[in-house]
Amino acid sequence: MDLSEAAQRISRKFESQKVKIDPAEAEKKLRTLVEDFGVNLTEAEKTVSENLARDHNLASMPAASSEMREIGSLLPGEWATVEGKIVGVAKPASAAISQSGTIADATGAIQFTAWERAKAPQMEEGQWYRIESAVVDEYRGTPKLNFHSGTTITAIEKEVPIMPQMVRISDLRPGVASVKVKMVQEWEARHERILQTGIVGDESGTIKFTIWKEEGMERLEPGMVYNIFYAAVDEYQGRLSITLNGAKCFPDEEAEITVGTGAATVTGAIVNVGPGSGLVKRCPVEGCNRVLSKRNYCPVHEVQDNFRYDIRIKGVLDDGTTAHNILMQKDVVEAVTGLSLDEAVTIAQESPLGLDDVFYKIRDAVMGRYFACSGSDLGDTLLVKECRPLSFDTDRHTELLNQIGGESHAE
Repeated sequence: MDLSEAAQRISRKFESQKVKIDPAEAEKKLRTLVEDFGVNLTEAEKTVSENLARDHNLASMPAASSEMREIGSLLPGEWATVEGKIVGVAKPASAAISQSGTIADATGAIQFTAWERAKAPQMEEGQWYRIESAVVDEYRGTPKLNFHSGTTITAIEKEVPIMPQMVRISDLRPGVASVKVKMVQEWEARHERILQTGIVGDESGTIKFTIWKEEGMERLEPGMVYNIFYAAVDEYQGRLSITLNGAKCFPDEEAEITVGTGAATVTGAIVNVGPGSGLVKRCPVEGCNRVLSKRNYCPVHEVQDNFRYDIRIKGVLDDGTTAHNILMQKDVVEAVTGLSLDEAVTIAQESPLGLDDVFYKIRDAVMGRYFACSGSDLGDTLLVKECRPLSFDTDRHTELLNQIGGESHAE
């Protein structure tokens, strides 16, 4: 939610009607509606615009401008005409979409969506187009250019140099971005449509990436540095990730990057120990290390009987405000639970419950208990490198009771 951008957008709408609106005053009105009355930003923007139209004796609310715009300056809620080059196309995610991809000019890039009902012509990658009367929409904080039945698309002859501006991971925002990163780690895909997922990073931090199964898409090689142009940057529940479908990935075999750790510490109670926790079997093929199924099946290297055991916790730690996904590896699990890998293997081999018995022992050792976990922020998961149990703090307990007028019985 950006009140300032909405205020600027309102100001520009009224400028098209030769009416000057102070963006600061518009933002003040928006803030009152959003923060004091809980109105969502879209409705607040509409209400403020209607009120300002009445204040200035306008018969109707000014329509958004459809003048030629630079792609890098587009804001959600606007109507615009742009000229740009198609720098990437992706397979539509829905039958209701006829084409999707990325269009760019010298000022920036934006994802576009051509809905089937718009009957828009198919555009070719590498070709310049003039697009008139398109609308800038927003999905999960990401601006997108949408084509409707009134949008006009014309191929044009134009040659303007386009140089993607490389952005540090720590400076990414929802939209389209180009980054130079190192492929750090591959994760197990949680959906059959995912070709590859994991994390990439640069000196400023790391971010989750996803490549969906699509003709022509290739996997990233762990440890390799890539120049990635025009990746889609998405935001979900406050966390950013990038999607590489439609982007261009060029390996740089001469480059090396020291990836920043993105160190973080979260404190709270473990409220979930999920599937995949406990004693697991890993694929022995060099460079794989994937967790095997109960039938010792690796999704890449099939059945592997010479597996090796490992122990881990995939859980959720709640700090009272936010639920954090956490991943504890062998050394941390052993320290927190007091159960060694060798002991876990013995239990699994001797207990009638097998691996399930190890899972229950680990779950019972940490579930509902408070910890301070420190490690690397991988985007949507904290890779825990140190975990310290928190003991009962009598002074803090008494302080909180005094704040609410209660009485402490703690000894």
